[in-house]
Amino acid sequence: MKAIQIAASVLSCNFAHLERELSRASDANLFHLDIMDGHYVPNLTFGQPIVAKIRQLTKIPLDAHLMVTNPEDYIAPFASIGVNWLSFHQECVYHSHRVVQQIKNLGMKAGIALNPATPLSTLDCILPDLDFVLLMSVNPGFSGQEFIPSVLEKIFQLKDIITQNSLTTLIEVDGGINETNASLVIAAGADILVSASYIFGSKDYATAIRSLRGSQSI
Repeated sequence: MKAIQIAASVLSCNFAHLERELSRASDANLFHLDIMDGHYVPNLTFGQPIVAKIRQLTKIPLDAHLMVTNPEDYIAPFASIGVNWLSFHQECVYHSHRVVQQIKNLGMKAGIALNPATPLSTLDCILPDLDFVLLMSVNPGFSGQEFIPSVLEKIFQLKDIITQNSLTTLIEVDGGINETNASLVIAAGADILVSASYIFGSKDYATAIRSLRGSQSI
């Protein structure tokens, strides 16, 4: 049985008590950072100073999801801060291979994020170079949205492609993940579940994280 990883998305945490929030969610395998610039998506979140502060407060690996129009500008600064995983949207760059190699050359895991309506075929020439693929199960921009069920088939298809080609690429799924749909997402082939409001909106973050991870056996 594969080990399911949980990425707690700090976008839904209480930033007024950031250190306490990170500590309460420390059972997560990753802290997921939603970086939005207000251009690629209609929302603005946080940038390098907050990411640097989060890095100071935890040793848990940081997984930054760039929802920005110029992801190349973030690669070196985020690497220097200590971000461990970095994903970007293919629509925002002209040369995906170059961006992936820039990320890897600076010691980070490289991933590409796909919106719900973006076909898997866009990965045909680059999938072997990726450490992970981030499949969005909501349209990016806001936390607390409902899971889009049609993404399950997309997870199945991507897992089949990875298996058929003997790749080690991981599948990360982000958007509307909770205890109700986590087992379906895992069964479809996901390796990493991103959860924001389900974790940080619960009374006990550790219990919420365990319930997502435990969905593997449901």
